[in-house]
Amino acid sequence: MTTHVIASSSNAVSSGAPTFVGNHQFKVGRRVGEGSFGVVFEGVSVANGTPVAIKFEPRKSEAPQLRDEYRSYRTLAGTSGIPQTYYFGQEGLHNVLVMDLFGPNLEDLFDICGRKYSLKTVCMLAKQMLTRVQSIHEKFLIYRDIKPDNFLIGPPGSKTANVVHIVDFGMAKHYRDPKTKVHIPYRERKSLSGTARYMSINTHLGREQSRRDDLESLGHVFLYFLRGSLPWQGLKAATNRQKYERIGEKKQTTPISELCESFPEEFAIYMNYVRKLGFEETPDYEFLRELFSKVLKAAGEEDDGMFDWVLLNGGKGWEASVKKQSSSNHQRRDRDRDRERHRERASHQALAPTTPNITARTSTAGAATGGDANPSPLVLTPAPAHVSSRRDRERERDRERRRLDTQGSAAAAAAGVGGSPMATRRSSAQHVANAHPYASTTGAVHSQAPSAFRPGAPGEAYAYGNGSVNQAPGRQRAMTPNTGNGMDMNRAQMSQSRVDRRLEDGRQEDEQHKGGFMSLICCR
Repeated sequence: MTTHVIASSSNAVSSGAPTFVGNHQFKVGRRVGEGSFGVVFEGVSVANGTPVAIKFEPRKSEAPQLRDEYRSYRTLAGTSGIPQTYYFGQEGLHNVLVMDLFGPNLEDLFDICGRKYSLKTVCMLAKQMLTRVQSIHEKFLIYRDIKPDNFLIGPPGSKTANVVHIVDFGMAKHYRDPKTKVHIPYRERKSLSGTARYMSINTHLGREQSRRDDLESLGHVFLYFLRGSLPWQGLKAATNRQKYERIGEKKQTTPISELCESFPEEFAIYMNYVRKLGFEETPDYEFLRELFSKVLKAAGEEDDGMFDWVLLNGGKGWEASVKKQSSSNHQRRDRDRDRERHRERASHQALAPTTPNITARTSTAGAATGGDANPSPLVLTPAPAHVSSRRDRERERDRERRRLDTQGSAAAAAAGVGGSPMATRRSSAQHVANAHPYASTTGAVHSQAPSAFRPGAPGEAYAYGNGSVNQAPGRQRAMTPNTGNGMDMNRAQMSQSRVDRRLEDGRQEDEQHKGGFMSLICCR
């Protein structure tokens, strides 16, 4: 979940959240957003008035993330660009995390800036984002969900107003054991985790993620910022699984030269470098940062913090755009609320009972007209006893007949009548993964035209790009063994209804971002 300073008008009381949390240390204020995993409120420290973000997650959540996210923040405590946490605990039926409050995320700012960033802004962002990811890797963690929504700038007017922060560690995982320093083993047939638009090719192929995959995802984000979109956006397919297969195929068959066409060669160098990294290989982060410093120097620019959003509105910055849009949104919400109330009133009037007592009404009407209006008023009387008994017996016979028919159908299905035996259906789902082309640290290159592209393993539980899981028929859910601190979202046993809700999110991987900067928050 991503925190913003832009907030809606709903408060804690109207949303059912407690007024105070953390033993009355923090007062809960306006709700700033919600998602499939919980709700986030703006709050304030009672002791010193410091603004904070307060995340609420149901304790009975099907895929709890907040505790694992809190553990990641503790591991990274004191690292520049990482939120500071102030409290984690249980409040009634919720897990609660109190942390720093930030400004808008890079996707929101991307919308404000017309859905393209200048070359200077992309290079300055790239250097900061690389540093954040390097800091995470140095703590033996991989992030596994790189996307613009999870990078936020600081609060407006603060010293960190143009410092990029990274948040939402619900899918982070140790790639080395913190005690033994042993790297996790390479594995295949892994379910997908991350956001399909930005995830690495290896992730699409169902291969265990490591540091190289975070860096490849970053490269996709950089090119998204420069181009305005990526070649694999907007692909259509009959099912979500097929859609993600098509995205993976398009990534593999799109040459880097085409992906980086018309941009400085350093972007192609970056993509070639990260895609050739070995599974356990340590990236040269300084070399990668230097690539973007060279681009800035060649363009006659400096890394001075003057991002595109700072120059908006005649130098007033992005805040002026937010205030204007916020006022417009409030007016639109008021109009929508008035229309909804009008529809509800009309609906109630249409459904209101107009004949509560048929006998009384018809009798009264007849009396008022001298008996001519309704000479034979309708009177409802119970049926005779012998008629009721016969009807009851007929209903009972119908119920028994339906029950026997249902049992017969179930028995036929169990015997395999009219369908494939379970063994046949299971065997048809088997899949032998291709050998990993660079499991060692030699840095082999992806084949550009794989003979058979399959993300994960057909027939196994298949986690979609946002970390949710689609249960395959006849299979148990795939449970990824916990490594290190065990922060692997693939262990989440999520219901299909939640998967469907998340796959319909307006910020989903293969569609253009439509939420805009007023979407406020991204709960992932």
